Amino acid sequence: MSNALKVTVPDGAPFIDFEREFDYSVADVFRAHKEPELVAQWLGPRGLTMDIDHYDFRTGGSYRYTHSRGDESYGFSGVFHTVRENEFAVQTFEFDGYPDVVSIEFLTFEDLGNGRTRLRAHSVYPTLEARDGMAQSGMEDGMSEGYERLEELLSSVRSH
Repeated sequence: MSNALKVTVPDGAPFIDFEREFDYSVADVFRAHKEPELVAQWLGPRGLTMDIDHYDFRTGGSYRYTHSRGDESYGFSGVFHTVRENEFAVQTFEFDGYPDVVSIEFLTFEDLGNGRTRLRAHSVYPTLEARDGMAQSGMEDGMSEGYERLEELLSSVRSH
């Protein structure tokens, strides 16, 4: 894939940075993060089903969803602290498998011109151990697959 996910896990710092470019407009990429019916089609690795309990992508909103495959299920929840349309979002992220470990994620949607977008994220964890656990969980592969799925979705759905 030409727009590969770039993940940075710096030594000695409790955060993970990532960025990914898309050959679609900021409005399209933002909309795919905002609308629950679109989020359910791309977020997470292939082969998992996503059931959304609630997903309110706005300042003060929250979310809860579950990924499942067979008898396995993985629950996630968080709060959207700040959402600025087509620009920026700050949210918390908590995985049920690691209770009491909440990360804060900063997402920036950057217009590269010519209908292209760079999505940047900075995820901060409460400890290095929590960050390392996330980094070693298969997160990068799951994110890569999810963003490939997002690219596929955007090729079939465009905002007007």
